[in-house]
Amino acid sequence: MNVPHLAAADLTFNEETQSRTALLYDRVKKVIPEIEWAVHAPKIDAINRLKAERNAVILGHNYMTPEIYHCVADIVGDSLALARHAADTEADIIVMAGVHFMAETAKLINPNKTVLIPDLEAGCSLAASITGADVQLIKEKYPGVPVVTYVNTSAEVKAESDICCTSGNAKQIIESLGVDKVIMLPDEYLAQNVARETNVEIIAWKGRCEVHEQFTAQDMRDFRTSYPGVVIIAHPECPPDVVDEADFSGSTAGMADYVGEKHPSRVVLVTECSMSDNVSAQYPDIEFVKPCNLCPHMKRIELDNILSALQNMEHEVTIDPAVTDNARRSVERMLNGWAPGQ
Repeated sequence: MNVPHLAAADLTFNEETQSRTALLYDRVKKVIPEIEWAVHAPKIDAINRLKAERNAVILGHNYMTPEIYHCVADIVGDSLALARHAADTEADIIVMAGVHFMAETAKLINPNKTVLIPDLEAGCSLAASITGADVQLIKEKYPGVPVVTYVNTSAEVKAESDICCTSGNAKQIIESLGVDKVIMLPDEYLAQNVARETNVEIIAWKGRCEVHEQFTAQDMRDFRTSYPGVVIIAHPECPPDVVDEADFSGSTAGMADYVGEKHPSRVVLVTECSMSDNVSAQYPDIEFVKPCNLCPHMKRIELDNILSALQNMEHEVTIDPAVTDNARRSVERMLNGWAPGQ
C-alpha cells in the first residue's frame, strides 16, 4: 500500500490535532505536562493515522515511555504477553516498541508478516551476554540436560535451546519438564531466584541485566527508611538479596497486577523507571516512589523513530533461515506447553 509521507506541517499542534488526541491526554496527564504534550500529540496523531492506513499494530513493552505505552501502542505488556499477542494479531505489519530480541520473537511467530523495529540498535545486555556457540559448549558439558532459555536472547540462542521462558513463567516451565536438572540461560540472578523456589537443580549462566543489577539490598532498606510504609516490588532479574528485601517479586506484568490488586498507598517498583510512570498513570491515587534506573536500549525507541518506521517501512527484522525453525520451536513450546519426549 502506497502511503504518502506526512509533511512537516502535519506535525504542528493545532486545534484539530488537539481535539483528536484529547482523550489520549486524559490517560497520561498525571505524568506528561501540557507543554510536553504539545510536542508529542502531533506525532501520536500521525502514528495512529498511519497505523490504520497500513493495517499495522504496535506492540509496546512495559518499559516504554508513557506517550508510547498509553497513546500509540495497541498491545502492551511483558515479553510473554507481547509474544502471545504477536501470535494472534491479524495486522499485516507489526511495529515492536521494545528491543531487538522482542522483534525477533514477533517475527519467529509471524514469519509471513512484516516486523519493524524503530531502531536496529535497541539491544539488550542479557541478549548480548551469550551466543549460540556458547550454548553449544554448555550442552557438550552437560549432555542430555534440557536448556531453558529466557526470551531475552537472540534467535540463534533460542535455536540451540529446548524451550523458552519469561520471568513470569520460568518456574512453571522448569517444573513442567519433569526433570531433576536444567540449564537456565542467560540471566544469572533470575536463575538464582527461581532456584530458591524449586527443587530442580539449575545450572546458570553469567548474564545480567544492566538495569536490575544496579539495585542493592541497601537501596531497599533506604527506601523503607525514607518512605515509611512503602511496599517494595522487585523484578526477579534483581540480585537475590534485593528480592529478599522486597514484599513481592514478579515479572513486569506481575508487578502491575500486584499494584492493581493490593492497591498499596505507597509503592516502589524496583525495575526500569518508565514502568512506574505507566502504572502510576493508571492509579493516580497511589504514591509511587521512583528510583530511576533507565534502560538505554529501551529508550532508543521514541515517537520520532516509530513514525519514521511506519512512514518509510524501514528497519525490517529478518532472521537467519538456518536458525529460524529451531528458534520458533523453542518459542512455540513455551506458548503451547511441552515436555521432553514429546
